[in-house]
Amino acid sequence: MSAIDTLPPLREVIAGHGLRAKKALGQNFLLDLNLTARIARVAGDLSGTDVLEVGPGPGGLTRGLLAEGARHVLAVEKDARCLPALAEIAAACPGRLTVLEGDALALDPLAHLTPPIAICANLPYNVGTELLVRWLTPPDWPPVWRSLTLMFQREVAERIVAAPGSKAYGRLAVLAQWRCEARIALSLPPEAFAPPPKVSSAVVHFDALPAPRFPADAKILERVVAAAFNQRRKMLRAALKGLAPDIEDRLRAAGIAPTDRAEVVPLEGFCALARQFES
Repeated sequence: MSAIDTLPPLREVIAGHGLRAKKALGQNFLLDLNLTARIARVAGDLSGTDVLEVGPGPGGLTRGLLAEGARHVLAVEKDARCLPALAEIAAACPGRLTVLEGDALALDPLAHLTPPIAICANLPYNVGTELLVRWLTPPDWPPVWRSLTLMFQREVAERIVAAPGSKAYGRLAVLAQWRCEARIALSLPPEAFAPPPKVSSAVVHFDALPAPRFPADAKILERVVAAAFNQRRKMLRAALKGLAPDIEDRLRAAGIAPTDRAEVVPLEGFCALARQFES
């Protein structure tokens, strides 16, 4: 039996430290250690790997990552109430868990890790999408991380893996599929959490590709895609008219009909349009 196995059940930890989930922090705690172990296994072989975890809460997934052999886990936690519970896990695994108190949106936690790096987290709902976009759009590629294993609301997960022509297809699908292989690896019902959210959740696993599928500048692509889907019911000649006065000519040069709507344009088309703005 490892030292992790001697730690008390999460319900006892939460009760002992008074850790009621805060809606303002987007907290929903996973209490089933079998589930957190399954999520950690989705991340793949973690031996010899540093892992970044955002929003560990009482540490259920943290335990799973350490039990699966992560070389080192850096847990970024904004809620100071959770720090004593995480300190208990650190004491059981000397030298393998570092807890950083603060807001993941305001920190650069990757600077504290040594490659190879994986990111695995039950992301707080209120910051999950913004963190994902940041991790998908660094200036250099391949990124410092090799994989992302992240929990989202089921609706967000479906948007990430959506295909062109579907209602779920949008900005997240383009940015994720441009540079990664992304798949929904696990679905979780509301009752798996405390308190239960109003929606189902899903774990998405991303493997970073060695290079983007099609050439494009990340910032330009993000700007073009955001503008296109912000007014997805409009034809692209109208949705994108604020980007350039000759937008119809640029669309045609990219092989896109000006009367198309964003949801029918494949990834390759958006990358071609982004290159039109580079030139």
